[in-house]
Amino acid sequence: MNSNSDYHFLFKVLLIGNSGVGKSCMLMRYSENQFTNNFYNTIGVDFKTKTIALGEHNVKLQIWDTAGQDRFRTITCSYYRGAQGIIIVYDITDRESFENVKTWMAEIDKYASESVNRLLVGNKADITERREVSYEEGLELSRLYQIPFYETSAKSSINIEAAFTHITKNILNRELHNTRAVVRKTSNLRLQNRQQQQQQEKKKQDDLCC
Repeated sequence: MNSNSDYHFLFKVLLIGNSGVGKSCMLMRYSENQFTNNFYNTIGVDFKTKTIALGEHNVKLQIWDTAGQDRFRTITCSYYRGAQGIIIVYDITDRESFENVKTWMAEIDKYASESVNRLLVGNKADITERREVSYEEGLELSRLYQIPFYETSAKSSINIEAAFTHITKNILNRELHNTRAVVRKTSNLRLQNRQQQQQQEKKKQDDLCC
């Protein structure tokens, strides 16, 4: 653990999606357990942090709320780099935001790491009377991209914690797997070097004997 901190891992997670789908409200609900009806458009990028315990590991999340408006696309592109997780958000009452998920997925393919963890979220699940995208459609799309899926409500605090915890666990498992793989590779290299040294020493002794 970093001696100057209280966490073992630091993960960068992005919230992306069309403007108005509720990314900022999701972030506020998760990081501060608050909600406001005062809607505002994020200018550029905003981020908050939250530290959570997963088993024996403390994980600090840097959650970046990227602007959904096209005119800020050049600002947010650079923020894909270095992200370990990305949550793609659409609004269940706005079919256009759902249709644009494929565009956001293409952005991820273009700018983010190939190994980045992804999660699909249909937000505003509390507004059932204005629903334009069914749960089944969201689930089907998530299966197409082979990523987890949640319907959430920042206002009613439905599945917000579960969605963020899910992607954090997936990132942590991947990082731990990679760490173990590096340790195994290093151990194997050390063993090979030791065996080569032993073989060289034996050859030297055999040459001296002759």
